Order: sequence, then structure tokens, then C-alpha cells
Amino acid sequence: MKEIAYTRTAQKALMRMPRNLALRIREKVRSFAEDPASQANNVKALRGLDGVVRLRVGDWRVIMRDGVIIEILEVKPRGSAYKE
Repeated sequence: MKEIAYTRTAQKALMRMPRNLALRIREKVRSFAEDPASQANNVKALRGLDGVVRLRVGDWRVIMRDGVIIEILEVKPRGSAYKE
């Protein structure tokens, strides 16, 4: 299993959302860390960003950098996840 690190921004987003949704997102991330193939249809690479992928969890998107350590960069609703 890969190690998971959350950025401060991602931690704040998870703390502000309903507890059941935050637990669901954390469980999906943990599942991806244990076996990336288990979430294969929910993970896509983001164009223009090397090593950055998004994990789809319902209407929420988890933006993360997949390497030796999985770094969770942001957790955002679907509509605002890709705007800069």
C-alpha cells in the first residue's frame, strides 16, 4: 500500500463537508492506494500536469499526484474542480 499525504487545502475541504461524505472520500482514496486497479474506471490523468490524476467520488473530485507517495492536492465539487 502506498503512503497517503493530504495537503492543508485538502484537509480543510474534508473538514468542512459532511462527515459521511468525507469518510466515503477517504475510503476511496485508501482503496486506490491499496490497489490502483480497483478504481481504474474512476481515475483519469489530467492533461498538462505530469503525474496528476483525478479520482471521481460521486459529484466530488479528488485531485492527487500519484507517485511513491499519493499526495492529495484538492477535494472539490465537480463543477469547480478544474477551474483555475
